[in-house]
Amino acid sequence: MDTKFHDELAQDLSLMLNNSDDYNVIIQVGENHNMKEFRIHSNILRARSPYFKNALSTLSGRSSKRKTDNSKRSDIIEFKKSNINPNSFELILKYIYTGEVDLSKQSGEDILGVLVASDELQLGKLFDHVQDHLIEKQSVWVKQNYVLVLHTIFKLYNCNKLQDHCIKSICADPKPFITSENFPSLDKDIVYELLKRDDLQIEEIVAWDHLIKWGIEQTPGLGSKNNDRAKWSDSNYKALKRTLSHFIPLIRFVEISPADFYDKKPLYYRHEMLRSELNQSLLN
Repeated sequence: MDTKFHDELAQDLSLMLNNSDDYNVIIQVGENHNMKEFRIHSNILRARSPYFKNALSTLSGRSSKRKTDNSKRSDIIEFKKSNINPNSFELILKYIYTGEVDLSKQSGEDILGVLVASDELQLGKLFDHVQDHLIEKQSVWVKQNYVLVLHTIFKLYNCNKLQDHCIKSICADPKPFITSENFPSLDKDIVYELLKRDDLQIEEIVAWDHLIKWGIEQTPGLGSKNNDRAKWSDSNYKALKRTLSHFIPLIRFVEISPADFYDKKPLYYRHEMLRSELNQSLLN
């Protein structure tokens, strides 16, 4: 019968990470005051990460020839990852060396950083695990930081599980999010993804009202820079029309009562070009 000593192996490899006397890779992670240097073994990086395997193969041919304080070696490979948070990278290194990761005491932001970095470093199993952790263990933090989370995960091609979780959670109870002060800063693709869904449980008049507010904030020259609508020029209205035209067909105007509709429409009906856009949507 085979005998396996995985725990002992993980412990020994962890010692290598913490006491890396024979390292041959230096990675500078983060930037400015939040920068940290990690000294690592290329063989482990190559074996565990397809990203590092390719990167180190490229860099090994043009080593930085750096001499460290405690070594006369000149074969050190050095490169920078300024886009990764040092705290997140430290967790990733622990996973690379030992196959273990403990996210229970980490901040939501650092865990989100691990998600982004594990995607870039092609650590598929870790990436899937972090998605599950955010869904199952960090759901409150995710809900409190929807804009940050959505803007982050919608840039990740393989993050479908967490994307679907966030969108479905918002659709089940969208009003707190859509009426929040953060909604106007949401990326247009995410707004479109929300408004097009049939399971978005919100009154159309609320969606319409806050779509207008979102459009104003997203339109150059409007929003907080020009909030006196009485002073808007034709070019301001044209710009707002361009911002909202793609989204107006997503609003189900037939579900809005005449009283609510006429209460919310003056912004549009102040200018002919916007009136025609809205009338066309109503006819369709």
